[in-house]
Amino acid sequence: MPEGDAVRRTARQLDRGLSGQDLLRSDFRVPALATVDLAGGTVVATVPRGKHLLTRIDHETGAWTLHTHLTMEGSWRVMPSGRRWPKPGHQARVVLRTPTTEAVGFLLGTVELVRRDREREILAHLGPDLLGRDWDEDEALRRLGSQPDRPLFDALRDQRNLAGIGTIYAAETCFLAGVHPLRTVREAPDLPRMLRRTRELMSADWSLSGRLWVYGRRACRRCGSTVTVLRVGPPGQERPAYLCENCQR
Repeated sequence: MPEGDAVRRTARQLDRGLSGQDLLRSDFRVPALATVDLAGGTVVATVPRGKHLLTRIDHETGAWTLHTHLTMEGSWRVMPSGRRWPKPGHQARVVLRTPTTEAVGFLLGTVELVRRDREREILAHLGPDLLGRDWDEDEALRRLGSQPDRPLFDALRDQRNLAGIGTIYAAETCFLAGVHPLRTVREAPDLPRMLRRTRELMSADWSLSGRLWVYGRRACRRCGSTVTVLRVGPPGQERPAYLCENCQR
């Protein structure tokens, strides 16, 4: 399942491709919305919230928000209008077309249309968004701390505690901190630092082909403590990291 950073990139693609344009066509290929037509409406913006996407559309019938979730197999493709779709038509769940752009959501796990003022209601169960502008570290720590005996790996992936983090980043968070994922939340040595490291990794604006390579462990060049040797960055621009966290600051 795509994690928060991939969802944010998808939101940017939708926002760049659709925002500020009028819809020539809207096609919702799910039973609950089969008769809905938002043609003539204006796409205001697409914003991410954890692993959720919110596409806001102003229409003569009201201010609407298209709420979608990719789950395991879903994806959005944004392309010039008239271009051949990269996936079969029977996999399409949403089609939004403007004079210049067509956005198609394939195999989306969630597709619902709600009044704009209900956005908070449908996402109220989510914890603080690691990549959100309103990221609240204290609230995230409070939620994690309310389950002190839960395995750390499970607690980090729980969207009610933190929105956006999934299996990959939960595993990396534990690995980079040298914490076994089955240790409990109360046993985590420095949870605030772990969250900050994860947010830093997820916030890095790598390309879609960006990578994080782990090369094992060695002594910090400055203080001699054991550190994980990393190379981070997009291909061709990787940089080694041979300093411990304290010496990097």
